[in-house]
Amino acid sequence: MIKPDFSQPVPADLGTVHFIGIGGSGMSGIARILLGMGHKVTGSDLRDTSNVAALRQLGAEIFIGHDEAHLGNPDTVVVTSALWPTNPEYLLAQQRGIPVIHRSQALAYLTTKHRLIAVAGAHGKTTSTGMIITALLELGVDPSFVNGGVIQALGASSGAGKDDLFVIEADESDGSFLHYETAIALITNVDPDHLDHYGSLEAFEAEFAKFAQAAKEFVAISADDPGAVRVSNLLSSKRILTFGKAANASVRLTHVDASGPRVSFEVDYDGKILGAELRVPGDHNALNAAGALAVLVGLGFDAEKSLRAIETFGGTERRFELHGERRGVKVYDDFAHHPTEVEAALKAARAVVGEGKLVTVFQPHLYSRTRLMHREFAQALSLSDQVVVLDIYAAREDPEPGVTGAMVSDSFDDQTKVHYVPLWEDAPAIAASLASTGDFIITMGCGDVYRMVPALLSALEK
Repeated sequence: MIKPDFSQPVPADLGTVHFIGIGGSGMSGIARILLGMGHKVTGSDLRDTSNVAALRQLGAEIFIGHDEAHLGNPDTVVVTSALWPTNPEYLLAQQRGIPVIHRSQALAYLTTKHRLIAVAGAHGKTTSTGMIITALLELGVDPSFVNGGVIQALGASSGAGKDDLFVIEADESDGSFLHYETAIALITNVDPDHLDHYGSLEAFEAEFAKFAQAAKEFVAISADDPGAVRVSNLLSSKRILTFGKAANASVRLTHVDASGPRVSFEVDYDGKILGAELRVPGDHNALNAAGALAVLVGLGFDAEKSLRAIETFGGTERRFELHGERRGVKVYDDFAHHPTEVEAALKAARAVVGEGKLVTVFQPHLYSRTRLMHREFAQALSLSDQVVVLDIYAAREDPEPGVTGAMVSDSFDDQTKVHYVPLWEDAPAIAASLASTGDFIITMGCGDVYRMVPALLSALEK
């Protein structure tokens, strides 16, 4: 992966913009807004995805594969941290002296002159951001936004609104969330992650404290997550709204019922008890909703109206998303890629599947995360009845000797419920053979495991 050069000044006018890796959710969202502003947008990606197709329809010129010939003659090049330093378009842009900026710098460019709501945290960012955007629209506000996933009801991960609010999912993985002029910060949790970048838990939490401290208006932060509590204690002279099940939370979550396909709960805010039922399952989504409510009441919206607006949120793509059913087996996909996320997603799935079995096809993401957390992954995945473990999606990292998906499967206490399948083409038939009528198969991970869904559906038919 490349090390972002945040010292590179952002041009006053981006002009024609070339995105290397344009198909990613964040990159495609920025590209969509720039197209709406009248910029010429070009780009390249490894695969011809739905995001790529949507951008082409809006007028972007996009190439599949990375090649010097795809660079063209842009005024600005936008990259992500996941880019390899040997990328030919990246190298040619540097050679020609074209400004190369990180995607967070491009996003900061878009948010200038707006009142920015930035959502950060190890988990729950995309859903919480989607809840805030959905609720604001329902409350009659027209915000601009860039989310890390497509909001199902809107069919888009970004949009340019007419009002001054701008809502974004802020990425903490490489420290780029510190580059925004944030008015309102929402921190969902500070569960340890990306320690390959930060080096230590203390450094990880210190960066979150910097992010929160820089918020000009207020911070909404979890009262339950130990890391978030430690970050809160590092803040000074800030307006802080806390949320969660803790007795001292500003927005206190109570009576959570996550036993079915919709989670219900009550919140205690400012002496009022308000009930709600979401359209999505899981205890974790009740917490996400409490965080979104903290942001909305902090902005001055009525708590009751805000909660009703949050209830209209229908989910985002790749978050417990149903893709089809064959011979009575439903096939879902979920983005979970950290042990805490895996546990939350599987608990939600368990509430929905009822008496059926859960068959999880898990693709580990990153060698460093697998090496550090393989035991925790095994423990979380054990909530499934059967697990198929694939090999690691490397993303931005080079392989590490001896680090494979087998580290996860070997860590299961009950070896009868896990199957290490290093060959991608073997996994659909194996997963299908483990499922019967009334069961769920869930592909899980933030790599490309979602691409297996059509093969799983086909294998179930056979």
